[in-house]
Amino acid sequence: MKSLKCSERPSWIVSVVPFAVLVAVLVVVVRVFGADALAGGSQVALLFAAGVTVAISMIFYKAQWEDLENAILDNIRAVGSAVLILLLIGAIAGSWMISGIVPSMIYYGMKIIIPEIFLFAACLISALIAIMTGSSWTTIATIGVALIGIGTAQGYDAGWTAGAIISGAYFGDKVSPLSDTTVLASSSSGTPIFTHIRYMLITTVPSIVIAMIVFFVASLLHNHTDASRISDFSSSLKEAFNITPWLLVVPVLTGLLIVKKVPAMLTLFIAAFMAGIAALVFQPEVIREVAGMDTFSFTCGFKGIMQTYYGSTAINTGNEILDGLVVTRGMTGMLNTVFLIVSAVAFGGALTGSGMLQSLTEMLTRFVSRRVSLVSSTVGTGIFCNMVTGDQYLSIILTSSLYRKLYESKGYEKRLLSRSVEDSATVVSVLIPWNSCGMTQATVLKVPTIDYLPYCLFNIISPLMSIFISVTGYRIYKKCVK
Repeated sequence: MKSLKCSERPSWIVSVVPFAVLVAVLVVVVRVFGADALAGGSQVALLFAAGVTVAISMIFYKAQWEDLENAILDNIRAVGSAVLILLLIGAIAGSWMISGIVPSMIYYGMKIIIPEIFLFAACLISALIAIMTGSSWTTIATIGVALIGIGTAQGYDAGWTAGAIISGAYFGDKVSPLSDTTVLASSSSGTPIFTHIRYMLITTVPSIVIAMIVFFVASLLHNHTDASRISDFSSSLKEAFNITPWLLVVPVLTGLLIVKKVPAMLTLFIAAFMAGIAALVFQPEVIREVAGMDTFSFTCGFKGIMQTYYGSTAINTGNEILDGLVVTRGMTGMLNTVFLIVSAVAFGGALTGSGMLQSLTEMLTRFVSRRVSLVSSTVGTGIFCNMVTGDQYLSIILTSSLYRKLYESKGYEKRLLSRSVEDSATVVSVLIPWNSCGMTQATVLKVPTIDYLPYCLFNIISPLMSIFISVTGYRIYKKCVK
């Protein structure tokens, strides 16, 4: 793609127009469609805003369609692997539930996890799993779903539980050398991975400590449900599924694959395949119910497993709360998210190709003169990019590329840039409803983004902590620049 000169790019005032159009259309979409806004209306709004961006660039600034198209396609290619991972996560969400893996994890988890410290334990467990796996998405799609069930049985609000899970998962993701976002944040700024992680602990550890203290206190203050409810929940699980420790072999083997650094897509595929086999062996009656057939046969098993992977399933457990928990949507349930990602990155590509995003960022950098304003501007840009591109990977890349030379010219270390980017672009993505992360976790956990947002304490504190540390100047060094 041809690089646009400053004189050829739209001014920051003109660059605001697509965002104004997007906001205006989104307001109408939300008012008309309400909770169903993310089912397609928001995606169309993003594509419409992309069209406005292209029109302005081509009509008034003589931009070439080929350049804009290449920028859009480059962005779409960049998220191709994420789309496949999303579909596989959908398959896992369905197969791990119907096979009895998640129900077994919930059943045994209720016996192990003490209700009085549940939120604290959920955050800690999610953090440990994410550190080992290097993936917040995988952690939330597996152990996270089970923890939601345990929290529901113990009478916890789904928003609180989801917030604790997401806080722990994103902390673990940030400090894990196996994390793709951590590697991306360090590499895009030119910082060695372990240097990046060690430096990031300065902001990350205080953030998670504060979050876990709040979760601990909230757990103690929670009006705990009586033991009979947990007993009823456990009984319903045993009646609906064949609960056995043998089913836990699948998540254990999945963990081993991750430790062995098997590629994410291959790991998720194997995990879904193993769950399908486990469903046929341990849950033939459940499979028969999913398939809607009177007797179990080869055709019944094949139909039931395939539907579990790609479609919606609903099991009658006799417990209304549990019925809602074990509903799955498979790969189909991820299609709105895929639609959203493609639409968001298309808008982001149009902004990048037209030079509008760069114009806006350069406008913001004019106000950068000192350490605090530099870090604050980086954090703000990371959040801003997440909101307009709808993807954390693009946000990391765009923010790093826009500020890299500025940090060098000011004499600040590259690790300060990588930390500021990850403290914002990575963790805030899950708080935005139309972002791929926000919509994915809302879909997997069955908790709307707006419901869990106030309780994702780590994700809220992290960008603020990054700015606070910049105010103190702790371990922020500046070299002389000629």
